Amino acid sequence: MDEAVQAYIEAIPVQHRALFDRLHGVILEASPDAAVVLSYNMPTYKAGDCRLYVGAWKHGLSIYGWKPGRDGGFMARHPELKTSKGTIRLRPEDADGISDDELRALVQSALTT
Repeated sequence: MDEAVQAYIEAIPVQHRALFDRLHGVILEASPDAAVVLSYNMPTYKAGDCRLYVGAWKHGLSIYGWKPGRDGGFMARHPELKTSKGTIRLRPEDADGISDDELRALVQSALTT
């Protein structure tokens, strides 16, 4: 991981860091060959032509970048987390009710070419 990505991660507020670490681990487990780079000033997971962006905001994490229909059914199960086309706003309290398997399905669908 390059220094810019590491600096971004280290700057994530403590109240959201555990959620980021959880999601980061799930992403790398689901897509172990994904490269982690800084794009649009946030960690971006790249696998082939696919991208998944994860950015911290004041209430949690935003996840976006997958192609339409490539969310592993996540948006159908959690429509309340969608804030705009292709964006999930995930607060720590929301994540408590979401299993790693659901997150893994999102990642695998999003990062599979």
